[in-house]
Amino acid sequence: MRNQLVLLLTLLSFSFSYSQEQTYSFTLEEAIQFALENNYAAINADRDIIDAQKQKWETIASGLPQINGDISYQNQLKQPVSVIPAEIFGGEPGTFAEVVFGQPQTATATATLRQQIFDGSYIVGVQATKAFLSYSANNKEKTTLEVRKQVVEAYGNVLLAKESVQILEKNKVTLEKNLYETSKLYENGLGEQESVDQLQITLSSIENQLRNAIRLQEITLQMLNLSMGLDLTAPTKLKENLEDLTVAKIDLGILNYDFNLNENVDFKLAENLNQQRYYEWKLAKSRALPTLNAFVNYGSSAFSDNFSFLNGEQQWFDSSVMGFDLSIPIFSSLKRSASTQRAKIALEKAKTQLTEAEQQIRLQLENAKNNYTLAIANYDTAKQNLTLSERIENKNQIKYKEGLATSFELRQAQIQLYTTQQEFLQSMVEVINKKTELEIILNTKA
Repeated sequence: MRNQLVLLLTLLSFSFSYSQEQTYSFTLEEAIQFALENNYAAINADRDIIDAQKQKWETIASGLPQINGDISYQNQLKQPVSVIPAEIFGGEPGTFAEVVFGQPQTATATATLRQQIFDGSYIVGVQATKAFLSYSANNKEKTTLEVRKQVVEAYGNVLLAKESVQILEKNKVTLEKNLYETSKLYENGLGEQESVDQLQITLSSIENQLRNAIRLQEITLQMLNLSMGLDLTAPTKLKENLEDLTVAKIDLGILNYDFNLNENVDFKLAENLNQQRYYEWKLAKSRALPTLNAFVNYGSSAFSDNFSFLNGEQQWFDSSVMGFDLSIPIFSSLKRSASTQRAKIALEKAKTQLTEAEQQIRLQLENAKNNYTLAIANYDTAKQNLTLSERIENKNQIKYKEGLATSFELRQAQIQLYTTQQEFLQSMVEVINKKTELEIILNTKA
């Protein structure tokens, strides 16, 4: 038995350590799909859909038969006394007798069935549930697109930080070699102190940038984990590199994509606002209509001098009532009229906002196309500039070693190279992000 317990504890410990050390590995699409299931906002958006469905049934059920039960118990600690003419009981005319009516303790049990027959606000409410469900679905779609964008940006930033670290480490190695060789020349009287100082300044700057890039690499990875719904410290690896992902995101064919305004989620939400205002207007108008309800009541009462209501011999007296309630709005000092007019104004404003939203979306589309085209052009230019900067820096390295270039000229070439490297990395991230922004407006995933 003891050996079995040890074995069980060992297996549990192994399972726990395995779960703690589990490493996640994602392509960009895998990261997006994982986030759509585990991102906190995405999870709550799913709950909002369920909540909307429950609210729909809550609205419908309010117009279906409702049964309520009531049980009451009263104990008159001091019963009221009534004074009546004594001659009723054979007393002297003109005199009065003190009488207590009924028994001090009373128990009553009733059940009431109510049924709504006509209520204009109920009809409007049922009609509005469809619009509310549509809004919840569109809001879920909006959340999905936002999560997708968030993951793409976070994924790209992790790759950017990773590439920056690699480039800066490579630059550091080159600078350290240059500084070592220059220092030896200076020590042997074949170089100048200025050359050593110039290289030391550049190396110190690169070292600072490298330390910052390493910190950013950790922070961007935590941001990606957060966007995917993972623990911040969860070990996560990316399967793609920045340049391959950038090349995959270059697709000029998307600029000719057949744009359908009705597929744009922001336009859908603007339409939902119109529907909401329309039903608010109908609701305001419905308040001028009468309401009719029916009810059936059945109950039983018992009376006693002491608490004997649970006794099987206690006598109970049944009663039942059926009736109708008709409420007719007659005069509200123009309150209902003002409410209806305000709802109508809100509806007209929503229609104007819908037209404005359409124009804004079309403008956003053209702007997104332009930004995407520009991002691709900047990427091509940055790639060419990087090749030129590498060539210039390499020539200056050779000239410097041969004494044909000063340390200042070498440093200028190196700074130009480092700037171009970062511009190239940033241009790739821009291509990825601008493509995503364009896809969201076009809603190509719809």
